[in-house]
Amino acid sequence: MKLTSCLVKEYKTGNDIALLLLRVVAALVLLYGHGFEKLSVIFSGKEIQFFDPIGLFGATGSFYLAAFSEGICSILLLIGLFSRVATFFLCINFIVIFTFHAFIAKDGFQVLELRFFYLATFLALLLLGPGRLSLDYMLFGKKNN
Repeated sequence: MKLTSCLVKEYKTGNDIALLLLRVVAALVLLYGHGFEKLSVIFSGKEIQFFDPIGLFGATGSFYLAAFSEGICSILLLIGLFSRVATFFLCINFIVIFTFHAFIAKDGFQVLELRFFYLATFLALLLLGPGRLSLDYMLFGKKNN
């Protein structure tokens, strides 16, 4: 009986480390590759040149939504705070990006591959949650031993 509980504890710890690794790497790569650039455009006051992929928010509104998702939500995911909300917005962002590139721009697999990988990663994090190695767990999680 004791061996089983030890194995379960190691399994949970392994899952939490894997979730931490997935969460941190995905957030850092997105933040470095896309989020910082978009946030710096906003904070520098540069002219926003963007497209309106779904025709609802205009170019500026779409840019702000993308900057929020790829910048702010990446930071939240990185530190593990409001992780499910952040990954929800990231999933919506990448559904729009993937749909635009697949059906409007009709890009090939080389362009779609990375967008789909991001979408699948954030969808997995949305479903699994941030794990016990996150601020979400420390602040809001159940403290059962």
